[in-house]
Amino acid sequence: MPDDPGGAHRPLLDDVLGRMVRPYTVSEGRTRPTCHFDLMTMVVATGVTLRGTLGLDHARVLELCRTPVSVAEIAGRTRMPATVIKVLLSDLVERDAVVARPFNLATHGPTAAPDLDLLEALRDGLLKRL
Repeated sequence: MPDDPGGAHRPLLDDVLGRMVRPYTVSEGRTRPTCHFDLMTMVVATGVTLRGTLGLDHARVLELCRTPVSVAEIAGRTRMPATVIKVLLSDLVERDAVVARPFNLATHGPTAAPDLDLLEALRDGLLKRL
């Protein structure tokens, strides 16, 4: 914009190019989360009202956590690296905005019975793409 010399009103996302902010900027230069997460860690919002300012990316992650969701799913939906998501989630955990639960191998591991509803939904989704 000609009357916007600082570029303050430029969009952060572009339909063609995608994300226009580097992940390093989103995590404020931090490369390690303060809490332990793996890709299968399940995260859910607590409903606590946050005080203070958080970035748009924190708000987007918190929105995705309204229902239990894995770290991998958040990374996929936001198109951000998992490491950056883990840093943002650490910020939210420290503010009691989300809680994290480890993936439960007893109910989801290799010896668990398959979830037929999930398998049917997966099959139906794949058939729609063919």
